[in-house]
Amino acid sequence: MQVEHQIKICSHHYQKWKSLALSAHTIEQTGNFLEKAFFWLELQTAFITLFTIEQSKGNDLKVSQKIILAKTNLSKKLTDYAKKILDEMKW
Repeated sequence: MQVEHQIKICSHHYQKWKSLALSAHTIEQTGNFLEKAFFWLELQTAFITLFTIEQSKGNDLKVSQKIILAKTNLSKKLTDYAKKILDEMKW
């Protein structure tokens, strides 16, 4: 997946959860929605940072290896987030 698409997805979800947080009726809802919004904002920032590093130092083998490791960690973070959301949806 192209990094521009990943950033766009993160931005979309951040905006959605931020909007829900601003219109929430209870403090618990607001906290829950803000937690999700900040997750997507953090993820977006990580993708932008990795993209910037990759563009500036992508030819360096050590840097490339670290970028791959960081992307792997982001994938794990997304998987954990998805699992958490699925658990919240269970009755």
